Amino acid sequence: MNRARAIGVGVLFGGLLCGVLGTPVLRAGDFSSYRGFQFGMNLSAAAKQAGMNPSEATVLHQQPALIQQLDWRPRWPIQAKQAQADPVEDGLLSFYNGELFRIVVSYDRYRMEGMTTEDVIDVISQTYGTATKPAAEVEYHSTYGEAAQVIARWEDPEYSYNLVQTGNRSSFAMILYSKRADAAAQAAIVEAVRLETQQAPQREIDKQKKREDDDRLALEKARTANKPNFRP
Repeated sequence: MNRARAIGVGVLFGGLLCGVLGTPVLRAGDFSSYRGFQFGMNLSAAAKQAGMNPSEATVLHQQPALIQQLDWRPRWPIQAKQAQADPVEDGLLSFYNGELFRIVVSYDRYRMEGMTTEDVIDVISQTYGTATKPAAEVEYHSTYGEAAQVIARWEDPEYSYNLVQTGNRSSFAMILYSKRADAAAQAAIVEAVRLETQQAPQREIDKQKKREDDDRLALEKARTANKPNFRP
């Protein structure tokens, strides 16, 4: 291993084992929480953990279930020294009916530069045990697609942690989720998209009617103001 790569691996070990996976390091096989985020925790508690306001969450779907997301920037609220060693660039917290069911973290490609896939797998395995490499894809909504190939997976009967490459393959991301809640959420998202597609024509009609009503009210208001003052 050359000197640059050795330094990179050392930084990655420090960042992943202490910064990314929490301090102190979680015991091997503990998949129920990540950096203080407990799967199943409510939006308010998760927002507090992230140093954010619950109102910053985005509503993606409201029926048949409430699906929300909260963009999380780990480096912003933490101390500078931690940020320097932290390879996580950003995160996304997803909620199903107000409960955290999925976490996606994306790594900074510059802080991963020189790392091979096996380097990353080896480091993460220090905390979560031996990885499997299933021929599988995982839901990964991004500008590059709706799914990503799983490079490595760590799991127990309740939770699944999946390493993938980002859409442009410049770095890596981890997709962590509660199996039970994620299955329910994904089914709800599929149904939500179906309902939204079905209801789209009526929503457009309603929007057009509202625009026409607003225009008519604006004209009436202008007429009321202008007519008494008009002089030939």
